[in-house]
Amino acid sequence: MFKKIVLLLIPFFFLVSFKPKEKFHTIIMNTKFGAMKILLYNETPLHRDNCLKLVNQHFYDGLLFHRVIKNFMIQGGDPDSKNAKPGQMLGGGDVGYTVPAEFTPSLFHKKGVLAAARDNNPTKASSGCQFYIVQGGKIGEADLDNIEKQTGRTMSAEQREIYKIIGGTPHLDMGYTVYGEVIEGFNVLDSIAVVKCDKTDRPLDDVRIISMKQGKDFKPKGMKK
Repeated sequence: MFKKIVLLLIPFFFLVSFKPKEKFHTIIMNTKFGAMKILLYNETPLHRDNCLKLVNQHFYDGLLFHRVIKNFMIQGGDPDSKNAKPGQMLGGGDVGYTVPAEFTPSLFHKKGVLAAARDNNPTKASSGCQFYIVQGGKIGEADLDNIEKQTGRTMSAEQREIYKIIGGTPHLDMGYTVYGEVIEGFNVLDSIAVVKCDKTDRPLDDVRIISMKQGKDFKPKGMKK
């Protein structure tokens, strides 16, 4: 549930398939709590390339995590947040375009994933700039069964196990495009997720993206599907 850009809304394992010679791209997100290193998925090339474009334009530098909900997610990327006044309502900023949805069943909302915010448009196209990183919580067997009944989707045994062990937000699967995951800096995610917020879920003390830059590309060895 974003504001305006609405989120009707993790990662000890790599769960993406890959070609032996393909490169993987990373971004480094620096905050006052430290840095998060994020792997971008090649299965979502439109979102990957859009993210890299904005990062290399330094678009995200200085923007806030303007919406934070403990045990759910941290949201940022609103360009209006860069010079926002205390208490200002945020969440409606954009870059003038959307990115078509890229849903892949193997990419799901485990703890630590990077996903695209969106409004309530019928095609579920993503915001061109706003994103969220899932914190979530561990989910029991009965709750997973209920989510499957409510959504009509069946989770794989592997997905269920990950939701039970490390947590996430499975009710968002196939509704919002997941396009990356934190591979270093989970302590940063957890630190941001517990900051005190106002009634609109904006942190009382600004949590700013000091800088975001592209990391080194790499060719993974033995990546688990």
